[in-house]
Amino acid sequence: MKVKSMELFKVPPRWLFLKITTESGLVGWGEPVIEGRADTVAAAVEEMKEYVIGRNAGDIEDIWQVLYRGGFYRGGPILTSAISGIEQALWDIKGKALNVPVYEMLGGAVRHKIRVYCWIGGDRPNNVAEAAKEKLEQGYSAIKMNATAELGWIDSFKKVDEVIARVQAIRDTVGYELDIALDFHGRVHKGMAKVLMKELEPYKLMFIEEPVLCENEEAFVELKRYSSIPIATGERNYTRWGFKRMLQEGGVDIIQPDLSHAGGILEVRKIAAMAEAYDVALAPHCPLGPIALAACLQVDFCTPNAFIQEQSLGIHYNKGSDLLDYLVDPTVFEYKDGYVSKLTKPGLGIEINEEKVREMAKVGHNWKNPVWRMEDGVVAEW
Repeated sequence: MKVKSMELFKVPPRWLFLKITTESGLVGWGEPVIEGRADTVAAAVEEMKEYVIGRNAGDIEDIWQVLYRGGFYRGGPILTSAISGIEQALWDIKGKALNVPVYEMLGGAVRHKIRVYCWIGGDRPNNVAEAAKEKLEQGYSAIKMNATAELGWIDSFKKVDEVIARVQAIRDTVGYELDIALDFHGRVHKGMAKVLMKELEPYKLMFIEEPVLCENEEAFVELKRYSSIPIATGERNYTRWGFKRMLQEGGVDIIQPDLSHAGGILEVRKIAAMAEAYDVALAPHCPLGPIALAACLQVDFCTPNAFIQEQSLGIHYNKGSDLLDYLVDPTVFEYKDGYVSKLTKPGLGIEINEEKVREMAKVGHNWKNPVWRMEDGVVAEW
């Protein structure tokens, strides 16, 4: 079980995969990446290799503690994303060694399936009613879309009306057959968030995501006074310590840690347990690849307060490659009636098509998110 080697693959559309191999030949896969900063995370993984190679792959908690605490500086998206991918791969190895899925090592399954939602509308939402109808016909029961494009600190009510019109168009087309989540994406500042949440109240949304940037933690409590719509956030929070104050202040109904950013499988399970103590739900963030999704599902299946899972099949970022392209058996992620069934194979429950990974790593990517500006030239939140 000693770790022999670690190899990274930067593959389209915007992912970074990690293969860890033991001296006995067992292989585990992880997905250590920050969208738009794949090379930076790869450099962090390379620096961490000397703390991992030669270690027993089963000593996951101790390796995590060394990687997190042993470098003196800790936390943040780059370091914890590097740790997350390493940790995922180690769990994959341990599960394969014991011939059990990861969730069996974390207390066992509490459900036999988990609901999933899909994205519509793109970065600047458009044609959402037609897209919603298409997703309903494909069997989904929940969708998410960006609420708005660029939005100023205080902006036009014309833009507010456009948001409402898009949601109304979906309701007019599919009624309440689909649950709708609206992602403010941190693009909206507090003054406009209050207006939008009040105006959106009649549409009975599943949740509003990142109504303001997560660093404005105090604003979440204030925003709850303006609407009964559940508030979700957490994709830009890392480790238990990044969620502690958020949970204590009580302004959030749903937390969305990312299994490739927040510290990995066990760390997110710990975060979920903290959230459960505050009566807060879990909906892991995952607009990423198949390894990240498999890691999310392992947590979902053993976590009582997990209620829905984001996944990237068909998302607007996945141009040229998609979620299923790197799997030997893509049916493991077969969605039926808006759910994905419990994964039953050992480790993360998926088999990566290494030949395809190596082929596409020669193509690579240089994905960067767009830089947006307001009409007057000021940089806007993307």
